[in-house]
Amino acid sequence: MQEFLNWTVNAIREDKLISPWLEEKKYEWVPLVSKSIVNIFEKGCSVLIITDTERDWFLEYILSNINSQKQNRPFLPFYDFKSFNKNIDDIKSEEDINFIKDMLNISFPNGYCFWYIGKSNDKRSTLAKFSKNSFLWIFDEEIQDAFNLKNNDEALDMKLLQMFRLYDKTLSASLFAEINVEH
Repeated sequence: MQEFLNWTVNAIREDKLISPWLEEKKYEWVPLVSKSIVNIFEKGCSVLIITDTERDWFLEYILSNINSQKQNRPFLPFYDFKSFNKNIDDIKSEEDINFIKDMLNISFPNGYCFWYIGKSNDKRSTLAKFSKNSFLWIFDEEIQDAFNLKNNDEALDMKLLQMFRLYDKTLSASLFAEINVEH
């Protein structure tokens, strides 16, 4: 079993579709992905994906690819949060958040975590930013325990696709015991 940081660097270098910029961010990437993978495979959490409106296309891309037949692996518990709450843009109060959390606790007895991709100041980020196990890809704000990006980066869409590609490879490698993400 290969050490996770070394595996990540090798995966980036060997994949011609992933640019070297991600290797430069390996010390930010590895702990966040490790936490996400542990939540899924060891804690049994389901992943509820939320994006800002500009990244709805990316949500569709993730959902179309994460459990694709070509993955040749068991389906993994990734869901569009909007399928549980269509009124995500109407969450306004702590009471709204508590009602949603109550529903999710009943729906996911093994737990759930959010994967948020988008602007930090978007109202859709609220649930994910205030949940302790969230996997955050945040734009335009430096937040601890988040992968921080810039919304005005010309290459942002390509970077998101590369990040997903690496994350997806990590899911498979972890699922098939090629790596241990905790080491």
